[in-house]
Amino acid sequence: MFVMKCNANGEWHRGQLEPYGVLKLSPSAGVLNYGQGLFEGLKTYRTEDGRLLLFRPEENANRMILGAQRMCMPAPSVHMFVDAVKQTVIANKRWVPPVGKGSLYLRPLLIGSGPVLGLSQSPEYTFLVYAAPVGNYFKEGPDPIHLKVEDMYSRAVHGGTGGVKTICNYAPVLKAQLAAKKEGFTDVLYLDAVERKYIEEVSSCNIFIVKGNVISTPEARGCILPGVTRKSVMDIAQGLGYKVEERKVHINEVIDADEAFCTGTAVVLAPVGSITYKDTRVSFPKQKVEQHERVASNLYKLLTNLQMGKVPDTRGWTMEV
Repeated sequence: MFVMKCNANGEWHRGQLEPYGVLKLSPSAGVLNYGQGLFEGLKTYRTEDGRLLLFRPEENANRMILGAQRMCMPAPSVHMFVDAVKQTVIANKRWVPPVGKGSLYLRPLLIGSGPVLGLSQSPEYTFLVYAAPVGNYFKEGPDPIHLKVEDMYSRAVHGGTGGVKTICNYAPVLKAQLAAKKEGFTDVLYLDAVERKYIEEVSSCNIFIVKGNVISTPEARGCILPGVTRKSVMDIAQGLGYKVEERKVHINEVIDADEAFCTGTAVVLAPVGSITYKDTRVSFPKQKVEQHERVASNLYKLLTNLQMGKVPDTRGWTMEV
């Protein structure tokens, strides 16, 4: 794993690779007491000709910088971030799965590692990157997932931290998620915290709905995490001639949609098989169509072919390690 530290003056010391292992932290570390921490997630794919490709790592670096500003933390530069990720990939290249068998997931972490008893900024910060080989995120694999609309608990509020990838956004979703899984659902779809009628996102991924030639997704204005995969899918869809909208999406529009799918680094692009809201269960796609005719299937194929180097990268999104 790659480890680099920053002092109270915001000066980063030269980072280095270390054997993967436990971290030594003070019990009064800022991350342990006040949740001052951020994380990112990105993947490395092995191509058919043996190359290793990262997918838009500079986007993750920029998102960490924005998140660090919100959490009052210093952040590594884009160059430092990408270099650390590359070093981690090279050190763990033997763990990158064969073509089509998965990917090497990379987890950059930025935490307040220095001791601080009162509520304040940490006197020291640690940036680290570790890796693990992964397969499909959901147990359903490539099959459709099933979502339950959560109408009691909220994931984020305007003015909060829902729009950045801080560590404190994730544990609060476990209660609703675990309850939904006990009922047989894959995950939870959250509504806005004020009116409880506009969809926001799933526990750890963004959501899209399809109606005719229009693809809609909730706008990222503080409560929605601006996903890298989300941004990429929007660009690809526009290139295919779809009208892509970022806006408020009413739950009734979801019920009336032709298709729905989720996006994220971990899930990549997962088709939604059903959404249950109160006592209404809606299945997707609404009309019987062949797999290759579904919007989600086409977008998934285009995205993954690009990530795995199966097609020319005319957008400059992939980076060889």
